[in-house]
Amino acid sequence: MTAAAVNGETGTVPTTTDPATATDAAGTAPTGAAAAADAATDAAPDAAGAVVTEETVPARAPWSAFVRRGQQLTITDLHGNQAVDFLVYDAHDTDVRYSAADTVHAQGGIFLTTGSVLMSNEHTRLMTIAEDTCGRHDTVGGACSKESNTLRYGHHTWPQHGCVENFLLEGARYGLGKRDLVSNVNWYMNVPVEEDGTLGIVDGISAPGLKVVLRAERDVLVLASNCPQINNPCNGFEPTAVRMTITEGAA
Repeated sequence: MTAAAVNGETGTVPTTTDPATATDAAGTAPTGAAAAADAATDAAPDAAGAVVTEETVPARAPWSAFVRRGQQLTITDLHGNQAVDFLVYDAHDTDVRYSAADTVHAQGGIFLTTGSVLMSNEHTRLMTIAEDTCGRHDTVGGACSKESNTLRYGHHTWPQHGCVENFLLEGARYGLGKRDLVSNVNWYMNVPVEEDGTLGIVDGISAPGLKVVLRAERDVLVLASNCPQINNPCNGFEPTAVRMTITEGAA
């Protein structure tokens, strides 16, 4: 069982908690990550709608945050046609994480929009899409990587980092590694399925200012990669910035 959390305001693991001085009900000291998770989730919430944190994520960059139960994460496509690869874990036990199979099974379809629920590998709710002004998001296209770029586009792309590398870089802050990466959500990415079952990565349907709003159904750790792909049209061949905003939900 692995626990991980970040400070809701700065996106970093709180440093004020001393695991050596904190004990659980059994009288044993929690791990540093577990103590940080407890400290972060025990904080008193602000008024509904209050902004907890707001960050502009540069093109090609990773991002992460801890989102408490009931809080909302808004992902805004600032310039249009920018894919955002996304993973989500239970903040107190990262062995419980997003499952594409459970999510598709639960809603009976592969595209996400308002009302869709991101399900865990234990078939429990992690986050719900409360609002979506784009209309459709991908669950099957996966994350780009140095290896997949080389296979699809040629060996000259090897120096280009992808979303897998971003996930590994950001996940390492919480003790996550390759074995913790699973099939991800691709916000704003247009991956149609043809009649013969083939997939395509084609021009996006997003536009500047469109957003998707996710409500946390439990305390979660979110990893995101502002997709650096330049070899297909998922980012219009020119990656751009997105905005991440965490707000307090209704009481």
